[in-house]
Amino acid sequence: MSDLPSLSLALNSPATTSALRLLVLSNGHGEDVIAVRILQELQQLSNPPDIFALPIVGQGHAYQQLNIPLIGSVRTMPSGGFIYMDGRQLVRDVRGGLLPLTLSQIKAVRAWVNLQRQSGNKSAILAVGDIVPLLFAWASGANYAFIGTAKSEYYVRDEVGLLQRKSKAARWENFSGSIYHPWERWLMSRPHCKAIFPRDSLTTEILNKWSIPAFDLGNPMMDGLEPSFPQERLYRGDAEQQEIIRPLIVTLLPGSRPPEAYANWEQIMLAVSSLMGSFAERDYLSHTYRTMVFLGAIASSLDLNILCQSLQSQGWHLHSESPVQISDSKALTFTSQNAYLVLTQQAYNDCLHLGDLAIAMAGTATEQFIGLGKPAIAIPGNGPQYNPVFAEAQSRHLGSSLILVEQAAQVGQVVRSLFNDPDKLQAIAHNGLRRMGKPGAARRIAECLQEKLG
Repeated sequence: MSDLPSLSLALNSPATTSALRLLVLSNGHGEDVIAVRILQELQQLSNPPDIFALPIVGQGHAYQQLNIPLIGSVRTMPSGGFIYMDGRQLVRDVRGGLLPLTLSQIKAVRAWVNLQRQSGNKSAILAVGDIVPLLFAWASGANYAFIGTAKSEYYVRDEVGLLQRKSKAARWENFSGSIYHPWERWLMSRPHCKAIFPRDSLTTEILNKWSIPAFDLGNPMMDGLEPSFPQERLYRGDAEQQEIIRPLIVTLLPGSRPPEAYANWEQIMLAVSSLMGSFAERDYLSHTYRTMVFLGAIASSLDLNILCQSLQSQGWHLHSESPVQISDSKALTFTSQNAYLVLTQQAYNDCLHLGDLAIAMAGTATEQFIGLGKPAIAIPGNGPQYNPVFAEAQSRHLGSSLILVEQAAQVGQVVRSLFNDPDKLQAIAHNGLRRMGKPGAARRIAECLQEKLG
């Protein structure tokens, strides 16, 4: 456990003219990133709040990069925050001290709020994630807002109606008329709850049926994804001719958690082999695209040497020049047959925008790629995050944009079918934009928070 600066030290940090002190609660790395994106926009507004944070899961490195002081104690649990995917992960976390940590964090939140009151400071809570930080916020007694990152009505319905589910247990997800259960909606409808920011328009529409202050302002996950090049570069005046000679570009998203991501990479490479085999056999693709380029968007948490060794053992050879321009001078390029594979740890946004489709075994990255209006093919893995349960839930959330296959060897056939159906590709483009929303949500949420909490 890492004991961070005490509450009294945090309280006595340099005084400002701010009218509000805001404590941010989040429970996962992805939630930390979303919270920081909104906090950056808050800091750009006039008279921004003094910001503090308590990452309920993990060390809160995203906050530390913004020099946001942390309160209470933090600890990285064995599951890394994925206890909902596997009951065994919850058992490991409990043995690792989850319950004492949770109690100490609840006490820290209450103590922080009490200190603000005693000092005459106006305070509020921003909860980011699921019911855990929402419950913490309610228990604090302060005004609060909630950004719901874990749930969407798309898990159980689409614009037409409820989704067909195979198991009786799955039907309980919507037993009360919403993906958010009555006890969650109760927390959202308390007088101290001033604003709820759901993931999408459909979820907002459902929550508005109850006395819940839900605002449809978009999903911050789609912010900050601009490529390093002008986006119009992808759509030149001679686009039709360029389509004849340009490469087919496939983005590879193995996830960010070792060692799971390394196992995911091996599955993705089997899918790459399947696609290359289909490419070689298929007249349509071979006449339309002269070659294939695979862009590996590799997280900084992964060891690039391990992935390079995997590639070389499968017959890929280092190549001196990349077939595409990305914002990473250190990117490594490999070639095999009539294909190229680029590994980059610095050009994530470029990989998303350049890809025509993705082979994905990731959480946030898959959703962001699909949010750009593109299809992704997913292979359920065996890790604590991207396992069959997670992948199946993600496919419901993302609808037709995410195509699940049971075996990596099926990817070539799926792509073949996909490229033969332009109407489906068009529907996928509209679906992704609708489910993930337009950029700019962080700014809109920040402005609403300032109004509702300040």
